[in-house]
Amino acid sequence: MKDSKQLTQKRREFLEQKIKEKAETFEVVILHPIEIDGSEGNRIKLNELEAIACAKIINKINKGFKKLKIVLDCPSVSLVKWADYLKTKIKDLSNLEISCEHKADKNHVSVSAASILAKCVREKEMKALREKYGEGLGSGYTSDPLTKKFLEKNHQKYENDGIFRKTWITWKRLRVNLSQRKLGDF
Repeated sequence: MKDSKQLTQKRREFLEQKIKEKAETFEVVILHPIEIDGSEGNRIKLNELEAIACAKIINKINKGFKKLKIVLDCPSVSLVKWADYLKTKIKDLSNLEISCEHKADKNHVSVSAASILAKCVREKEMKALREKYGEGLGSGYTSDPLTKKFLEKNHQKYENDGIFRKTWITWKRLRVNLSQRKLGDF
């Protein structure tokens, strides 16, 4: 099995259709920048937010199964702590067997399939954003030079459009650099 990021977009799209045809059930939750950033003083840790999103999916698909085995790729260093937090967000644990692992997408076809579906949804969301804001938006990843350039050029123009994660180190550095006075300013 390959990490979904190692597959080409064309291959992921092909597999997306196969997965949707064969899967008993599937669900995707989209988290927007404002949810990730949280509101003033209300920010939740990213790992906790991921657990809440996973619980939403589990709660939605956990209907009518006598026994449901859930395998999750754990984003936290602490498997037990993250799994315990996740379980507090699940409505009915009675028929669930939950397993949290690191690199679960390499060890479980179902997790690899979920990763492919999530990546395909992300790409569709990014395509819609590029249609609205232009190709210069890039991939949306902080390591992408196009994305960095778009942020530098458009941070003020689109600051309130909800497309930038303001807790990103890239956003924070940009804001600090803009607020610092340069020698030529005096």
